[in-house]
Amino acid sequence: MAAEVIYAFRVMRLPLLDAGGSQIGRIDDIVVVPGRTGQAPRIVGFVATSQRRRIFVNWARIGHLDADGAQLRSWDIDLHPFKRRPGETLIGAEIIDRPSASGETVSDVGLERISDGRTEWWQVAKVRLARRNALRRRPSYRLVDWTEVSHLFAPPTAMAAEAARLRDMHPSDVAGVVRALPLHQRRQLAEVMDDERLADLLEELPEDEQLRLIEGLDLDRLLGVLDEMEYDDLTDLLSEMPDQQRRAVLDAMDEEEAEVLTRLLSYGERTAGGLMTPEIIILGPDDTVAQALAQLRDPDWTQAIAGQIFICQAPFKPPTGRYLGVVFAQRLLREPPAMELGRCLRQVAVVRPDTSEQEVHEQFAYYNMLALPVLDEAGRLLGAVTVDDVVDRLLGVGWRLRQRRRPDASQPAVTP
Repeated sequence: MAAEVIYAFRVMRLPLLDAGGSQIGRIDDIVVVPGRTGQAPRIVGFVATSQRRRIFVNWARIGHLDADGAQLRSWDIDLHPFKRRPGETLIGAEIIDRPSASGETVSDVGLERISDGRTEWWQVAKVRLARRNALRRRPSYRLVDWTEVSHLFAPPTAMAAEAARLRDMHPSDVAGVVRALPLHQRRQLAEVMDDERLADLLEELPEDEQLRLIEGLDLDRLLGVLDEMEYDDLTDLLSEMPDQQRRAVLDAMDEEEAEVLTRLLSYGERTAGGLMTPEIIILGPDDTVAQALAQLRDPDWTQAIAGQIFICQAPFKPPTGRYLGVVFAQRLLREPPAMELGRCLRQVAVVRPDTSEQEVHEQFAYYNMLALPVLDEAGRLLGAVTVDDVVDRLLGVGWRLRQRRRPDASQPAVTP
């Protein structure tokens, strides 16, 4: 369902806003990648200037885009210098003012916001063309569908086209396609994938295959990909890295992020600490049902995470203040928006970070939980173990490959 159209020339003059609405930079350009066959080129992010640095802001980091600016979804921002990757095109630098096959010049590009009910994205919809005439002082303009000038957005390489073809497939199906390719083609494909998509792919592969796939990435690119991974998958990958590579990655990360990962790496693999993720929804007892529902609407949360809100005393990042209980999403739907969460609390089973994996499995089976809180000895919330990670661990590392080999399993086409 098409929602609105905004023009690139206008976007490239908007301020970049932090999560609180304060200006921290300026949008300079828009990065697009080819769409799948017959589909429009998709926006993957923006080039912005912030703190005198030219940086890349992934589209997934943008919570709101309108005439006031591009506002970040969270307070985090990656200040590493922007480096264009294979398959990416800059609308301002490479599309606007470019001649078309008809002899006209591109004067602007219309971007359309699309939603399928679950996620939303921006893609190229229209292109405004200008024709200059020696007998007229002003050029004449016409607006065309992007398909009329699709050559302007054509994939520069076969691998860029393949990455575009795989973009809307489920990550587990993409993993099946990638595993059928020779290693050198896997790495070529990894080079042209955007960070979020490559992170999704890595999460569907065993750690040894992840390491082979990222072996050729430079440190800046690797950090961008790792930043998009779920904490539990990222911890598993880091634990399999050679010591020197792991130290280099942790040293290059944001100090707070590195501290979280170092703590996760300290837990035993077959324990609750080794299974948990600190990326959960945490609010205080004085917050309201309306505030909790606003958190649950974030499409980035998985179903297991979005099934409940964890209530704690401040601070609200693990390790939190004293853990108080949970409020389930279903309860939120039955209460008035102004009700405080402290009045909706439920007590559920909790585990310690050193609780054995077997006991964690038993707790899930006994209490029918979607996520199990993990507390330290002082009663502070460290994170939660989610049911999807428990199922993955129970099935073992080779279950995805076994599923793809079943005769009735859906097999996507492989492009060598």
